[in-house]
Amino acid sequence: MKTLDLLEATVFLRMHPETLRRQAVAGVIPSAKPGKHWLFIDEDLANWIRERYADRARAAEPDEVSACSTADRTVIFGGFGSPHQTAKKYDAALARRTKKRLKNTKQS
Repeated sequence: MKTLDLLEATVFLRMHPETLRRQAVAGVIPSAKPGKHWLFIDEDLANWIRERYADRARAAEPDEVSACSTADRTVIFGGFGSPHQTAKKYDAALARRTKKRLKNTKQS
């Protein structure tokens, strides 16, 4: 068993240091912070990677085939009907506000 600091663990996992630190803070990756620095155990990191393999294998397995039925599905309504309407709404919301010019009503 070998302990790794944050930079050694990033090399081991091939991750960005900030990503690893955030996942350690969130408890996603097994780690400890006994003082000012994060510590990782190489075996724990290897087991964490193995669990990711198992998750992918389960996700790749085909689900049971069931008959299609609208009763089985939840339909959520909301939002705009098309992306074009959404784009128009965003453009209108983000448009620069300008003052309307008054028309010259004097007739000479």
